[in-house]
Amino acid sequence: MAKRTRERGFPADPEPLPVPVVDNHTHLDHIDAVLTDVAPDGEPAGQAWPPTVADHLARAARAGVDRVVQVGCDLPSARWTANLLSTQQAGVVGALAIHPNEATLHAGVLEVGPDGLTPEVEEHHAVSLDDAVAEIADLAKGSPRVRAIGETGMDLFRTGPRGEQAQRASFRAHIALAKELGLALQIHDRDAHAQVIEVLLADGAPERTVFHCFSGDVEMARVCAENGWYLSFAGPVTFKANDDLRAALTAAPRELILLETDAPYLTPHPFRGQPNAPFAAAHTVRAMAAHLEEDLGTLCTDITANSERVYGNW
Repeated sequence: MAKRTRERGFPADPEPLPVPVVDNHTHLDHIDAVLTDVAPDGEPAGQAWPPTVADHLARAARAGVDRVVQVGCDLPSARWTANLLSTQQAGVVGALAIHPNEATLHAGVLEVGPDGLTPEVEEHHAVSLDDAVAEIADLAKGSPRVRAIGETGMDLFRTGPRGEQAQRASFRAHIALAKELGLALQIHDRDAHAQVIEVLLADGAPERTVFHCFSGDVEMARVCAENGWYLSFAGPVTFKANDDLRAALTAAPRELILLETDAPYLTPHPFRGQPNAPFAAAHTVRAMAAHLEEDLGTLCTDITANSERVYGNW
Protein backbone atom coordinates (compact mmCIF):
# COMPACT_ATOMS: atom_id res chain seq x y z
CA MET A 1 0.00 0.00 0.00
CA ALA A 2 2.85 2.39 0.82
CA LYS A 3 4.36 1.87 -2.63
CA ARG A 4 1.07 2.76 -4.37
CA THR A 5 0.73 5.87 -2.20
CA ARG A 6 4.17 7.13 -3.17
CA GLU A 7 3.40 6.65 -6.85
CA ARG A 8 0.39 8.94 -6.56
CA GLY A 9 2.68 11.80 -5.56
CA PHE A 10 4.67 14.19 -7.70
CA PRO A 11 8.20 13.60 -9.02
CA ALA A 12 11.12 14.28 -6.73
CA ASP A 13 12.12 17.91 -6.31
CA PRO A 14 15.06 18.66 -8.61
CA GLU A 15 18.17 20.60 -7.78
CA PRO A 16 17.39 24.25 -8.59
CA LEU A 17 18.30 25.36 -12.09
CA PRO A 18 21.23 27.78 -12.48
CA VAL A 19 19.06 30.13 -14.59
CA PRO A 20 15.24 30.38 -14.31
CA VAL A 21 13.11 29.03 -17.16
CA VAL A 22 9.47 29.30 -18.28
CA ASP A 23 6.95 26.46 -18.42
CA ASN A 24 5.12 27.71 -21.49
CA HIS A 25 2.21 25.24 -21.33
CA THR A 26 0.58 23.96 -18.16
CA HIS A 27 -2.93 23.17 -16.91
CA LEU A 28 -3.00 24.19 -13.26
CA ASP A 29 -6.75 23.58 -13.07
CA HIS A 30 -6.39 19.95 -14.18
CA ILE A 31 -3.80 18.84 -11.62
CA ASP A 32 -6.25 18.14 -8.78
CA ALA A 33 -8.19 15.73 -11.00
CA VAL A 34 -5.30 13.24 -11.05
CA LEU A 35 -4.58 13.37 -7.31
CA THR A 36 -6.01 11.38 -4.42
CA ASP A 37 -7.42 13.03 -1.32
CA VAL A 38 -4.56 11.80 0.84
CA ALA A 39 -1.10 13.35 0.57
CA PRO A 40 1.44 10.72 -0.51
CA ASP A 41 4.67 9.97 1.26
CA GLY A 42 7.51 12.24 0.24
CA GLU A 43 5.47 15.40 -0.31
CA PRO A 44 6.54 18.55 1.57
CA ALA A 45 5.72 18.34 5.27
CA GLY A 46 2.93 20.60 6.46
CA GLN A 47 1.58 21.35 2.99
CA ALA A 48 -2.17 21.14 2.49
CA TRP A 49 -3.38 18.51 0.05
CA PRO A 50 -4.11 18.93 -2.76
CA PRO A 51 -1.68 21.79 -3.47
CA THR A 52 -3.10 25.19 -4.33
CA VAL A 53 -2.09 27.24 -7.35
CA ALA A 54 0.14 29.27 -5.04
CA ASP A 55 1.75 26.02 -3.79
CA HIS A 56 2.49 24.89 -7.35
CA LEU A 57 3.97 28.24 -8.31
CA ALA A 58 6.12 28.40 -5.18
CA ARG A 59 7.43 24.87 -5.70
CA ALA A 60 8.19 25.66 -9.33
CA ALA A 61 10.03 28.85 -8.38
CA ARG A 62 12.20 26.91 -5.91
CA ALA A 63 13.17 24.57 -8.76
CA GLY A 64 14.01 27.48 -11.06
CA VAL A 65 10.77 27.51 -13.08
CA ASP A 66 9.74 31.05 -12.25
CA ARG A 67 6.94 31.71 -14.77
CA VAL A 68 4.19 29.70 -16.44
CA VAL A 69 1.64 29.99 -19.24
CA GLN A 70 -1.67 28.63 -17.92
CA VAL A 71 -3.71 27.09 -20.74
CA GLY A 72 -7.51 27.01 -20.74
CA CYS A 73 -8.63 24.93 -23.71
CA ASP A 74 -12.30 24.27 -23.07
CA LEU A 75 -14.99 26.71 -21.96
CA PRO A 76 -14.89 25.86 -18.23
CA SER A 77 -11.08 25.93 -18.19
CA ALA A 78 -10.93 29.15 -20.22
CA ARG A 79 -13.26 30.83 -17.74
CA TRP A 80 -11.20 29.49 -14.83
CA THR A 81 -8.02 30.77 -16.45
CA ALA A 82 -9.47 34.22 -17.11
CA ASN A 83 -10.53 34.40 -13.46
CA LEU A 84 -7.04 33.39 -12.30
CA LEU A 85 -5.47 36.08 -14.47
CA SER A 86 -7.82 38.66 -12.97
CA THR A 87 -6.30 38.00 -9.54
CA GLN A 88 -2.93 39.36 -10.76
CA GLN A 89 -1.23 36.11 -9.75
CA ALA A 90 2.49 36.79 -10.13
CA GLY A 91 4.33 34.61 -12.60
CA VAL A 92 1.27 33.58 -14.63
CA VAL A 93 0.02 34.59 -18.05
CA GLY A 94 -2.59 32.74 -20.07
CA ALA A 95 -3.54 31.04 -23.32
CA LEU A 96 -7.17 30.39 -24.28
CA ALA A 97 -8.82 28.31 -27.01
CA ILE A 98 -11.22 25.53 -27.86
CA HIS A 99 -9.17 22.32 -28.03
CA PRO A 100 -9.63 20.43 -31.31
CA ASN A 101 -11.31 17.50 -29.55
CA GLU A 102 -13.66 19.97 -27.88
CA ALA A 103 -14.36 21.59 -31.25
CA THR A 104 -15.86 18.37 -32.62
CA LEU A 105 -18.30 18.18 -29.70
CA HIS A 106 -19.31 21.84 -29.97
CA ALA A 107 -19.96 21.11 -33.65
CA GLY A 108 -22.27 18.25 -32.69
CA VAL A 109 -20.00 15.55 -34.15
CA LEU A 110 -20.20 12.31 -32.19
CA GLU A 111 -18.08 9.63 -33.81
CA VAL A 112 -15.62 7.07 -32.58
CA GLY A 113 -12.09 7.95 -33.66
CA PRO A 114 -9.06 5.73 -34.26
CA ASP A 115 -8.54 5.56 -30.50
CA GLY A 116 -11.76 3.53 -30.25
CA LEU A 117 -13.26 5.75 -27.55
CA THR A 118 -16.71 7.33 -27.60
CA PRO A 119 -16.43 11.05 -26.80
CA GLU A 120 -18.04 12.22 -23.57
CA VAL A 121 -20.54 15.03 -24.05
CA GLU A 122 -20.87 17.57 -21.22
CA GLU A 123 -23.27 20.41 -20.58
CA HIS A 124 -21.00 23.12 -21.99
CA HIS A 125 -20.87 21.34 -25.36
CA ALA A 126 -24.43 22.55 -26.01
CA VAL A 127 -22.82 25.87 -26.99
CA SER A 128 -22.25 25.98 -30.76
CA LEU A 129 -18.70 26.00 -32.05
CA ASP A 130 -19.08 29.55 -33.40
CA ASP A 131 -20.37 30.78 -30.04
CA ALA A 132 -17.63 28.92 -28.15
CA VAL A 133 -14.90 30.55 -30.23
CA ALA A 134 -16.65 33.91 -29.80
CA GLU A 135 -16.50 33.49 -26.02
CA ILE A 136 -12.79 32.70 -26.24
CA ALA A 137 -12.35 35.91 -28.22
CA ASP A 138 -14.22 37.93 -25.60
CA LEU A 139 -12.19 36.44 -22.75
CA ALA A 140 -8.92 37.06 -24.59
CA LYS A 141 -9.86 40.66 -25.33
CA GLY A 142 -10.76 41.16 -21.69
CA SER A 143 -7.31 40.59 -20.22
CA PRO A 144 -3.88 41.92 -21.22
CA ARG A 145 -2.44 38.88 -19.47
CA VAL A 146 -3.82 36.55 -22.15
CA ARG A 147 -0.76 36.20 -24.37
CA ALA A 148 -1.71 33.33 -26.68
CA ILE A 149 -4.56 31.60 -28.45
CA GLY A 150 -4.22 27.91 -27.75
CA GLU A 151 -4.18 25.11 -27.65
CA THR A 152 -5.85 24.76 -31.02
CA GLY A 153 -5.04 22.61 -34.01
CA MET A 154 -5.96 19.10 -35.10
CA ASP A 155 -6.06 15.70 -33.41
CA LEU A 156 -6.66 12.79 -35.76
CA PHE A 157 -5.99 10.23 -33.03
CA ARG A 158 -9.33 10.99 -31.41
CA THR A 159 -11.58 11.89 -34.33
CA GLY A 160 -12.87 10.57 -37.64
CA PRO A 161 -13.52 12.30 -41.01
CA ARG A 162 -16.47 14.45 -39.86
CA GLY A 163 -14.61 15.54 -36.77
CA GLU A 164 -11.60 16.43 -38.88
CA GLN A 165 -13.64 18.98 -40.80
CA ALA A 166 -14.91 20.57 -37.57
CA GLN A 167 -11.37 20.71 -36.21
CA ARG A 168 -10.07 22.30 -39.39
CA ALA A 169 -12.76 25.00 -39.26
CA SER A 170 -12.04 25.67 -35.58
CA PHE A 171 -8.29 25.80 -36.19
CA ARG A 172 -8.71 28.36 -38.96
CA ALA A 173 -10.95 30.49 -36.74
CA HIS A 174 -8.33 30.44 -33.98
CA ILE A 175 -5.55 31.36 -36.40
CA ALA A 176 -7.58 34.35 -37.54
CA LEU A 177 -8.27 35.34 -33.92
CA ALA A 178 -4.59 35.16 -32.94
CA LYS A 179 -3.68 37.39 -35.87
CA GLU A 180 -6.53 39.81 -35.14
CA LEU A 181 -5.44 40.21 -31.52
CA GLY A 182 -1.69 40.11 -32.18
CA LEU A 183 -1.24 37.09 -29.92
CA ALA A 184 0.91 34.00 -30.17
CA LEU A 185 -0.66 30.73 -31.35
CA GLN A 186 -0.20 27.44 -29.47
CA ILE A 187 -0.84 24.37 -31.62
CA HIS A 188 -2.07 20.94 -30.56
CA ASP A 189 -0.92 18.49 -33.24
CA ARG A 190 -1.55 14.78 -32.72
CA ASP A 191 -1.25 12.44 -35.70
CA ALA A 192 -1.95 15.46 -37.91
CA HIS A 193 1.42 16.92 -38.90
CA ALA A 194 0.64 17.26 -42.62
CA GLN A 195 -2.85 18.66 -42.04
CA VAL A 196 -1.70 21.25 -39.49
CA ILE A 197 1.14 22.45 -41.70
CA GLU A 198 -1.22 22.61 -44.70
CA VAL A 199 -3.61 24.91 -42.82
CA LEU A 200 -0.82 27.11 -41.47
CA LEU A 201 0.69 27.61 -44.91
CA ALA A 202 -2.68 28.17 -46.58
CA ASP A 203 -4.00 30.69 -44.04
CA GLY A 204 -0.70 32.23 -42.99
CA ALA A 205 0.60 31.48 -39.52
CA PRO A 206 0.68 34.17 -36.83
CA GLU A 207 4.08 35.79 -36.36
CA ARG A 208 4.65 33.75 -33.17
CA THR A 209 3.48 30.18 -33.68
CA VAL A 210 4.33 27.42 -31.20
CA PHE A 211 4.01 23.66 -31.66
CA HIS A 212 2.98 22.67 -28.14
CA CYS A 213 4.51 19.33 -27.09
CA PHE A 214 6.32 19.04 -30.40
CA SER A 215 6.04 15.44 -31.62
CA GLY A 216 7.53 15.59 -35.10
CA ASP A 217 10.76 14.27 -36.59
CA VAL A 218 13.87 15.96 -37.97
CA GLU A 219 12.15 16.83 -41.25
CA MET A 220 9.28 18.53 -39.44
CA ALA A 221 11.75 20.38 -37.23
CA ARG A 222 13.34 21.73 -40.42
CA VAL A 223 9.93 22.83 -41.74
CA CYS A 224 9.34 24.69 -38.49
CA ALA A 225 12.78 26.29 -38.69
CA GLU A 226 12.17 27.44 -42.28
CA ASN A 227 8.96 29.16 -41.17
CA GLY A 228 10.18 30.52 -37.84
CA TRP A 229 7.77 28.33 -35.84
CA TYR A 230 8.72 27.47 -32.27
CA LEU A 231 9.15 23.90 -31.04
CA SER A 232 8.08 23.33 -27.43
CA PHE A 233 9.51 20.20 -25.82
CA ALA A 234 7.80 18.36 -22.95
CA GLY A 235 8.34 15.14 -21.00
CA PRO A 236 8.26 12.82 -24.05
CA VAL A 237 11.68 14.11 -25.13
CA THR A 238 13.05 12.23 -22.09
CA PHE A 239 11.34 8.90 -22.88
CA LYS A 240 13.83 6.19 -23.83
CA ALA A 241 12.04 5.17 -27.04
CA ASN A 242 11.86 8.70 -28.49
CA ASP A 243 15.15 8.86 -30.38
CA ASP A 244 13.45 10.58 -33.34
CA LEU A 245 12.14 13.32 -31.07
CA ARG A 246 15.61 13.89 -29.58
CA ALA A 247 16.99 14.04 -33.11
CA ALA A 248 14.45 16.79 -33.84
CA LEU A 249 15.62 18.63 -30.72
CA THR A 250 19.18 18.45 -32.02
CA ALA A 251 18.09 19.82 -35.41
CA ALA A 252 16.00 22.65 -33.98
CA PRO A 253 17.58 26.13 -33.97
CA ARG A 254 18.29 27.20 -30.39
CA GLU A 255 16.35 30.42 -30.92
CA LEU A 256 13.17 28.39 -31.59
CA ILE A 257 13.28 25.97 -28.62
CA LEU A 258 10.76 26.26 -25.79
CA LEU A 259 10.07 24.16 -22.67
CA GLU A 260 6.82 22.93 -21.14
CA THR A 261 5.27 20.38 -18.82
CA ASP A 262 1.68 20.05 -20.13
CA ALA A 263 1.03 19.29 -16.45
CA PRO A 264 -0.50 17.18 -15.10
CA TYR A 265 0.24 15.09 -18.21
CA LEU A 266 3.44 13.85 -19.89
CA THR A 267 5.58 13.57 -16.77
CA PRO A 268 9.26 13.19 -17.67
CA HIS A 269 11.31 10.02 -17.24
CA PRO A 270 11.91 8.43 -14.75
CA PHE A 271 8.66 9.63 -13.16
CA ARG A 272 6.14 8.45 -15.76
CA GLY A 273 2.88 7.41 -14.11
CA GLN A 274 3.09 10.17 -11.53
CA PRO A 275 1.23 13.48 -11.89
CA ASN A 276 3.18 16.28 -13.52
CA ALA A 277 3.50 19.87 -12.25
CA PRO A 278 5.39 22.98 -13.42
CA PHE A 279 8.41 22.37 -11.18
CA ALA A 280 9.15 19.17 -13.10
CA ALA A 281 10.11 21.21 -16.18
CA ALA A 282 13.49 21.39 -14.44
CA HIS A 283 13.89 17.62 -14.93
CA THR A 284 13.04 17.91 -18.63
CA VAL A 285 15.41 20.77 -19.39
CA ARG A 286 18.25 18.93 -17.64
CA ALA A 287 17.66 15.93 -19.90
CA MET A 288 17.57 18.22 -22.93
CA ALA A 289 20.89 19.83 -21.99
CA ALA A 290 22.49 16.42 -21.42
CA HIS A 291 21.32 15.18 -24.82
CA LEU A 292 22.55 18.32 -26.56
CA GLU A 293 25.83 18.19 -24.60
CA GLU A 294 25.21 21.83 -23.82
CA ASP A 295 25.78 23.86 -20.68
CA LEU A 296 22.56 23.80 -18.65
CA GLY A 297 22.72 27.49 -17.77
CA THR A 298 23.22 28.44 -21.41
CA LEU A 299 20.24 26.38 -22.56
CA CYS A 300 18.06 27.83 -19.78
CA THR A 301 19.10 31.35 -20.80
CA ASP A 302 18.18 30.64 -24.41
CA ILE A 303 14.79 29.15 -23.47
CA THR A 304 13.96 32.11 -21.24
CA ALA A 305 14.84 34.59 -24.00
CA ASN A 306 12.75 32.63 -26.50
CA SER A 307 9.80 32.51 -24.09
CA GLU A 308 9.90 36.27 -23.56
CA ARG A 309 10.07 36.82 -27.30
CA VAL A 310 6.87 34.78 -27.74
CA TYR A 311 4.84 35.83 -24.70
CA GLY A 312 6.32 39.16 -23.62
CA ASN A 313 7.08 40.10 -20.03
CA TRP A 314 5.23 38.69 -17.05
